[in-house]
Amino acid sequence: MTNKKDPFAAAQTASNRQLGADVVKNLTSKGFEAIYVDTGEQALEEVLKLIPQNATVGIPGSVTIRQIGAIEKLQERGCTIAQHWDPTLSPEQKKEVLKKEFLSDYFLTSSNALTEEGMLVNIDGTGNRVSAMAWGTNILIFVVGINKIARDVDSALARIRDKATPPNAIRLNIDTPCSHVGHCVDCNSATRVCRAILILERPTTGRETHVIVVGENLGY
Repeated sequence: MTNKKDPFAAAQTASNRQLGADVVKNLTSKGFEAIYVDTGEQALEEVLKLIPQNATVGIPGSVTIRQIGAIEKLQERGCTIAQHWDPTLSPEQKKEVLKKEFLSDYFLTSSNALTEEGMLVNIDGTGNRVSAMAWGTNILIFVVGINKIARDVDSALARIRDKATPPNAIRLNIDTPCSHVGHCVDCNSATRVCRAILILERPTTGRETHVIVVGENLGY
């Protein structure tokens, strides 16, 4: 959506649309069901088209999904949300919720990065996100902001380590070296959160996988 108060916004919107269209074309050629939208509000509309009322939905630690207001809207539609971010959960309850996320009808998440060629790149600490992305009997839905598009896999990994991981570590109150300096130092710390890498070159066999590319900055 063009901001009439900003004379430069139209050019940025047009540029984002072109980049988004190219990435969606590449995603589609690889078998993903992909679409581009301008705003987070439009992304939420697409999510609600995909997820029916009263479905069970697993939502991992995704800032993007919370920024677009998906949890509240899905709950209003009678959906049961499994999310381990609930601070009231005990360690045992958290384990059970993680299982429910994995086994829900839909797994709704973002991606740490998305290459221009149409590959989804993620780094995980506990492995719950990447395992649910790699395999599941449910439908997988990604919502990815334009800020997460990288030229290639190497650029995507660098983006994740330098741009996404430090603020995520701070948000989670994890005392990692990167949380102190604001960029990756390829640490060997016991608190290291970069432990498992998943690159989805195609949807895994037989799995319905949607990617909603958004022309706004979302998440880290």
